[in-house]
Amino acid sequence: MASSSGDGSPAQAPVVTRFAPSPTGFLHIGNARTGLFSWLYARHHGGKALLRIEDTDKKRSTQEAIEVILDGLDWLGLDFDDDTVFQSQRADRHAEVARKLLEAGKAYKCFATPEELVQMREDQRAAKQPMRYDGRWRDRDPGDAPQGAPYTVRIKTPESGETVIEDAVQGRVKVDNREIDDFILLRADGTPTYMLAVVVDDMDMGCTHIIRGDDHLNNAFRQVQVIRAMQDVEEGWTEPTYAHVPLIHGNDGAKLSKRHGALGVRDYREMGILPEALFNYLLRLGWGHGDQEEFSRAEAISLFDIAGVNKGPSRFDMKKLLNMNGTYIREADDARLARLVADRIGPDTDIALLTEAMPVLKTRARDLNELADGATFLFTRRPLELTEKAQALLDDEARGRLATLAERLQSETDWTLEALEASLKAYAEELGLGLGKLAQPLRAALTGQTTSPGIFDVLVLLGKEESLARIKAQAST
Repeated sequence: MASSSGDGSPAQAPVVTRFAPSPTGFLHIGNARTGLFSWLYARHHGGKALLRIEDTDKKRSTQEAIEVILDGLDWLGLDFDDDTVFQSQRADRHAEVARKLLEAGKAYKCFATPEELVQMREDQRAAKQPMRYDGRWRDRDPGDAPQGAPYTVRIKTPESGETVIEDAVQGRVKVDNREIDDFILLRADGTPTYMLAVVVDDMDMGCTHIIRGDDHLNNAFRQVQVIRAMQDVEEGWTEPTYAHVPLIHGNDGAKLSKRHGALGVRDYREMGILPEALFNYLLRLGWGHGDQEEFSRAEAISLFDIAGVNKGPSRFDMKKLLNMNGTYIREADDARLARLVADRIGPDTDIALLTEAMPVLKTRARDLNELADGATFLFTRRPLELTEKAQALLDDEARGRLATLAERLQSETDWTLEALEASLKAYAEELGLGLGKLAQPLRAALTGQTTSPGIFDVLVLLGKEESLARIKAQAST
């Protein structure tokens, strides 16, 4: 009997979602987004978000790939409930379900040899027929097969009618049952197929909602056949709500691939993207809430619902991600940024100095690598290595002005932004120059580059002693 809520209406089952990546490589950015949507849906509804590692492909699944997936999810802040399920450890249960279907007459043994199946497909190709298993052993007596012959176990799919799925993203989708062949549940060596294992795991984990890429939509029509067949055999087999999310495309409209840039979550981490920026960007990739662009984690959980996911593919825009990352960098805690940037500069980086410099360093940076590049002048040892553009600014006239400026700054007792600005402006006026004409060679001498934070910030951050030493080094070259 169904339980009821306090008002007498039937109680809704708690939402349970799952994210089920295969550890055959990196954590793909598209998979991470579906994992995020699945996690958010569960959190929004106060349910459970479960993690399953689909590691049945022993030739391609590696422990390193599993660790990459777990690390990437942890970095994004996606925490899952209960213990992680490893599909490879559940093969006995998968086979048990296949045997139950066999005993109930909802599946059958197929003794067709590989050679017979090849010939079947060749005949279908020649006759311009759809290439699918023709059911040759569906109604035959297993006793017709040679004694001890190997066999697969195939499910008996409906031979008429249609299979309908009310998809939470795609809407009502259906397929003629004649297009669904009697697919294999157990291979001849007794190992379960992906199509069986996924369904058994989803049911045993109590999944109420399956949120995944729309490249799995065709699989759903097959997977519900297993669920419907098992409903007469074992309790607890309830069809989940499917939500097939459109894939991510590149800016050119083609499916996201290596030619569009980085594909793995770890790649974006190494590029200097903050996890909260990638979280926010993936959230907005195919889902929206009005014109709002930036969401805190709490807001995302509060507002997300699968009904807001677009039916069409979304386009990945690297420039937009970097702009969003720049926004998060400017909002980030300076001490945290300093720790992240220090790892990209070197082990002996002065964290205190980097933290002090962060308010002026982070104003224009779009990623942590840019931030690190912009901070290197603070820790560069003399003599500075100048870029070609910086070198071009230091002609004889510029070096002479630097020598005079060094003398003036030597007597400066108030090494603050205001005092230094007043001193440099006064010198520029004496020379009849705009401040930029004096500041650019000075920037080259202090940083070895043509771009940096404001020149007065640079002087203050380097301090009087180091600033004068760098200016004098270039003035005397």
